[in-house]
Amino acid sequence: MSTSAEWENETIVVAPGGEATTTLTVHNGTDIVEAYEFEVVGRCAPWTVVEPARLSLYPGTRGSVTLVLRPPRSPEAPAGEVPLGVRVTPVERPDLAAVPETTVHIEPFQQLRAWLAPQRRRAWLTGRYDVMLHNQGNTPVDVPLEPSDAAEELRFRLEETRLRVDPDDQVEVRLRARAPKLLWFGKPVHTPFIVTASPIAVHDAAPVPTGAGPLPAPGLDAYPEQLDGELHQLPILPKWLLALLALLLALVLAWFALMKPALESAAREAAEERAQELARNGELAPPPQPQPEQPPAQEPGGDQQQGQPPGAVPPGSNTAPDGGQFSTTIRVTTNGGGSAAEPYIVPEGKVFFITDLVLANYQGDEGVLTIWFGGRQISVIALETFRNQDYHWVTPIAVPAEGRVVGQVNCSLPGTPPSGQRADRCREVLNVSGVLRDVPR
Repeated sequence: MSTSAEWENETIVVAPGGEATTTLTVHNGTDIVEAYEFEVVGRCAPWTVVEPARLSLYPGTRGSVTLVLRPPRSPEAPAGEVPLGVRVTPVERPDLAAVPETTVHIEPFQQLRAWLAPQRRRAWLTGRYDVMLHNQGNTPVDVPLEPSDAAEELRFRLEETRLRVDPDDQVEVRLRARAPKLLWFGKPVHTPFIVTASPIAVHDAAPVPTGAGPLPAPGLDAYPEQLDGELHQLPILPKWLLALLALLLALVLAWFALMKPALESAAREAAEERAQELARNGELAPPPQPQPEQPPAQEPGGDQQQGQPPGAVPPGSNTAPDGGQFSTTIRVTTNGGGSAAEPYIVPEGKVFFITDLVLANYQGDEGVLTIWFGGRQISVIALETFRNQDYHWVTPIAVPAEGRVVGQVNCSLPGTPPSGQRADRCREVLNVSGVLRDVPR
């Protein structure tokens, strides 16, 4: 008398976040009606269910149960091959228990979260930042880092230009951004830059088993992360110091202006007393008495014309630009696991100069948001990394007439808004601001 069990598949292939099923057939080799209970053992136990949980068989008969595997989309389910075992225990004869085993192949996926801390740094010459990388996938990745600025004015120095990050590990690397020269005085200079992190899958996972069917190539869901940063360069002599020096100089000049008449009067009185003393001693003739000064004759036509003050703007001048401030709101809504895109089309005969972009993920959705300005990909952002995010450009980005400003959302999982009840769909809001001008003719 014995208990035996056979697997339907030698190897089970499952993707994290997905579902796979297989069948386990049990043979009752005893001479009594027996009930069998099942217990999943091993690393697959937390996310594997046996249906039904109890099976009754007559002597010499066979019966099957279904195993449902639902590995989470997280580092808790590392890519590669994992053994799966089920303890089959007869209720009446527990000493005849059997533990059949098979192999589960977990597919790899990539999910890298990256950010810059701080995003903006105030400095006279060099700003110091930390590039933070968190591998939320289930396979190791190599992450090359490439800092750059549009004007190519800054010089960058990275402690490491390529990092390997294991699943669920978080690493940081020091970045220094240096301005071309010191700014002695004037207004602060804002220089934006980006750091591109391009995760590359490390192909060291277990080989795909024979007969398991085609598997997607590792890293198909990877995308570059563009981290926005800014160096806020301060002048050595700030405005308040220049204003203080100007005030001190004005006070010194005012003091000399007030004291000069008193000094000249004292010197004149001392000279006159000395001259009179010399005259009494016969050494010098008495000094001539000063004649009263005659007022200067007024020239004919002495009325001066009243003119405008220097730098006055002539009446009726118009310095307003040929366009005006403009903003538009794009709302993108899609179901979980779906994708949607919503555009704003620039009107005919206009050019949209974009300076500000504000993003809102108020539900805390999970997925990917891609932003396009006139066919140019501006940024790709993981939704779970933010609730509110804003971008500002010193140099506006021009979108020509009939060009599109597009927000595209790939929704993995709708979030939970402040109401406390999970949303049925992903909802993202983009507010784009700038100046809408006529096309020059």
